Amino acid sequence: MTTTHAPPPASPAAPAAGRRTVPSALLVAGAAALALAAAPLLLDEFRLGLLTRYLCYAIAAVGIAVAWGRGGMLTLGHGVFFGIGAYAMAAHMTLANTPDGGLPSFMVWNGLEALPALWVPFRSLAATLAAVVLLPGAVALLLGWAVFRRRVRGAYFAILNQALAAAFAILLVGQQHLTGGSSGLTDLPVLAGFDLTAPGAGLWLYALVAAVLLGVWAGYSRLMDSRYGALLVAVRDSEERVRFLGYDPTWVKTSAYVLSAVAAGAAGALFVPVTGIITPALVGVIPSIQLVLMAALGGRYSLIGAAVGAVALGAAETAFSETFAGGWLYLQGALFVAVIALAPRGLAGLAESAAAAVRRRASAAPPGAGPGAGHPVPGRKA
Repeated sequence: MTTTHAPPPASPAAPAAGRRTVPSALLVAGAAALALAAAPLLLDEFRLGLLTRYLCYAIAAVGIAVAWGRGGMLTLGHGVFFGIGAYAMAAHMTLANTPDGGLPSFMVWNGLEALPALWVPFRSLAATLAAVVLLPGAVALLLGWAVFRRRVRGAYFAILNQALAAAFAILLVGQQHLTGGSSGLTDLPVLAGFDLTAPGAGLWLYALVAAVLLGVWAGYSRLMDSRYGALLVAVRDSEERVRFLGYDPTWVKTSAYVLSAVAAGAAGALFVPVTGIITPALVGVIPSIQLVLMAALGGRYSLIGAAVGAVALGAAETAFSETFAGGWLYLQGALFVAVIALAPRGLAGLAESAAAAVRRRASAAPPGAGPGAGHPVPGRKA
C-alpha cells in the first residue's frame, strides 16, 4: 500500500471513526468493566454460565462490526473462523483428556491406529493458542486477498462467505476420523491442567472471557479511531476515490477482514471450555447468520453496540425459550424485525440519538435564564 497522501476524510454520513472523544471512550469502557464486574454478584452459577457464552459471541460480533460496519463487508461466513478456533482448542482439550500414548475414543471407533499428523501440534497449549489466532487470520488473508483484488463486493461477497460456511460444515461432517463427524468433539473437562467441572471454575472462565472481550474491544476501538480506521471508512464509502488517491483498497479491506477473523477465532477457542462441546451445527450457515444478526441488533457501526447486541440477543433467546417454548423463534424474529424497522442503526443508534437529544436540551438556554431576566432594565420602558 502506498502512502503518499493523507487518508481521505470519512463521509459526513459515516458514523464515525475519529468523532468519539477520549473521555466518552473512557466512560464507556468504565461502564462496561463495571457491569461485567457486577455480573457475578447478581447472577447465579447457571445464569453466569449463559452470560459467559454470550460474551464469547460478543467477541466475534466486535470483529464483525469492524469488517461490516466500518469496512462495508457483509460477512455471512464467520462461523468458519469461529469454528477453526473452536476445533483447535477442542483438539487440544481432547488430547489433554486422553491417556499418554492413547487415541481419542472417536478415532479408535473409526479404525485409526496412530494420532493423525494434523493433530500432533495440538498436544502443546502454546501451539494451540497460536493456532486459534494464526489459522483464522491466515485463511482470511488468503481469501480476502483473492477476493478483494478482483473487486468482489456486496451481495457476491456475502454469498461467497455463506458458501464457505456451508462447505466448512460439510467438511467437518465428512472427516469423521479427524473431527468426530456430526457429533463433534465432546467430553472436554480439562484445560491447562485445571478441572473445568470444579467449583469456582465457571467464575474463572467468566473472568477470562470478559477480559478478552474488553481487550479486543479496546484494541480494535483504538485502531478504528486511528488513521487506519478513517481510511477503512473511506474505502467503504468510496473505494474508487481512495484508489485514485494512491491507496490500495485491497489491503485495507483484507486487513480488516483478517482482524475480524482473528476475533472470531479467539471467540471460538473460548467457547469450547465454556460449553464443553463443539459440533458442525455450531459453526455452519445458521450460526454465521446469527453472528451478523447480533451485530445488526446492537449496531454494526459501533463496536460496543455489536457486543451489547450479542448479549441482548442471547438473553432474549433464553428468555423467550423459557417462557414460550413453542414459539420463541417467532418472538426472536419479531424482536429483530422491530429493532431493524424502528432503529436501522441498532441499539447503539438509539442510544446515540437519545444522548444527542439530551445534549441539545442541555445546551439550549432555558427561558428566562438570560442576564437580567425577570428584572427591569434601567432606562428602558417596560
